[in-house]
Amino acid sequence: MKPFAILALAATALTLTACGENLGAGKPLNVVSGHIVMGATPDRPAVGYFRVQGGPQPVQLVAVTADLAQRVEMHESVKENGVVTMKPLLRADVPAKGELVFKQGGKHLMIWGINGAAVRAGKLPMAFVFTNNNNERILFDMVIKPAEGAEAVDHGAMDHGAMEKGAEKAAPDAAKK
Repeated sequence: MKPFAILALAATALTLTACGENLGAGKPLNVVSGHIVMGATPDRPAVGYFRVQGGPQPVQLVAVTADLAQRVEMHESVKENGVVTMKPLLRADVPAKGELVFKQGGKHLMIWGINGAAVRAGKLPMAFVFTNNNNERILFDMVIKPAEGAEAVDHGAMDHGAMEKGAEKAAPDAAKK
């Protein structure tokens, strides 16, 4: 009986040691929700909104990519001289134990050329790239919603010309896909 008791005690100690590694670390960095609203017409870009829950350390979101889309860019709506415009966003802060929100009227994704199969499936697998652990990637399926109602802001009708060229020069990885 003694050898069994020693073995059980050793197994318990190893289990507690493994659990102890995560004590105090808090919740991990995670994409907790998100969706895409399709453009008003097939030739218009879709717009993406999501929420990231921060982990124990502050990080930055540096890119969002999708293999089933031609291009994904991070943008921010800003008001300058009484006019709302969009600017490329090269990175966005995710505070420790806080959250980063991409929402209508603020930070958002512009997504061009979503593959028809993804649209029919109603979701687009996306990779969120952060500045921790050698650019950690979190995979998240964004639900695709049709363009309708107040959410269907036609971002494609806005002038992206100069902005797109600047985004590609500043962050080629974030600007292409």
